[in-house]
Amino acid sequence: MSRTASIQRHSAETDITLSLTVDGSSQIAVNTGYGMLDHMLTLAFFWAGMDLNLSCKGDLHVDAHHSAEDVALCLGQALAQALGERKGIARVGYGRVPMDEALCEVTIDISGRPWLEWRGDDLLPPVISGEEKDLWREFYKAFASAARLNLHICLLYGKNGHHLLESIAKGFGIALAQAVRCQGDSIRSTKGGLD
Repeated sequence: MSRTASIQRHSAETDITLSLTVDGSSQIAVNTGYGMLDHMLTLAFFWAGMDLNLSCKGDLHVDAHHSAEDVALCLGQALAQALGERKGIARVGYGRVPMDEALCEVTIDISGRPWLEWRGDDLLPPVISGEEKDLWREFYKAFASAARLNLHICLLYGKNGHHLLESIAKGFGIALAQAVRCQGDSIRSTKGGLD
């Protein structure tokens, strides 16, 4: 069974089209108009081994907040749609990738229970690539909510904001790849369901 999804979202703030293939070969084409978001999405989904084609036209004259948040919502919806009933998935994944002086760890449980735990935020500079650092917390929060998963991101140490975000993105991709891998055909839960 092909685990794919396509999402379109049109609002006064953003116009987004994306297609996601979970069992892909890291073929990535991303254009959000905000280069740092493009870079982090490319890293994350490359390391996840997924194919992603994404276009976003957002109100960047305001800032990148709406674009980042809405892209994350669409990505989360696409993942949830592609996984369907989530039968057979490993469910849990973990990634920890250094980027020079920076180290972050990411843990995922595709449990059906949306939650973001975001720690170590004080390591990030207030502004990264022209945007407030909170944009990134809101991005991952929106993804966790729409994908219906637990997402714990811990910034352990580091000095460079770009490096910290890159460590998160790669760890996120690795954790995602582990969590979606197939391990049979049953739902991985002692209670018999994921929610």
